[in-house]
Amino acid sequence: MSSKTKIFVFKMREVIYTLIFAALAILLIILLIFMFLPGKDTNTAKETGTYIPGVYTASITLNNQALDVEVSVDANHINAINFVNLNESIATMYPLMETVMNNIQTQVLQKQSTTSITYENDTQYTSMVLLDAVERALNKARAVQDLDSSEP
Repeated sequence: MSSKTKIFVFKMREVIYTLIFAALAILLIILLIFMFLPGKDTNTAKETGTYIPGVYTASITLNNQALDVEVSVDANHINAINFVNLNESIATMYPLMETVMNNIQTQVLQKQSTTSITYENDTQYTSMVLLDAVERALNKARAVQDLDSSEP
């Protein structure tokens, strides 16, 4: 029984390419593992309905005029939703604005949420704009909560 010695010859370029691709594959696998591991949820304030108490505003621009929607919250409740600077020209140009806001305010205060708010087809777009402003103001209250909870 004779053993034949086998000699393999590798080019240095092929070895380097193989090592680079192997390192990239390992890095990709590690990245995917960290991306899809279940971790702590960053939207805790959104789920629990906790806010930093205060008054938060969101602006709407209508015909180059700013209209602010003000939302007052305490730790666990939405207390009030109001217009800040509803001037006479906006009220004249958009006569349903106050009526729609009263309807939205009643529903949001009752449900303590902006989800599943109902509105008529006639006031669909006005309602969507106002609900968006209310949601942006509430997100400011939640964003402050998220920033405060991330500090040590």
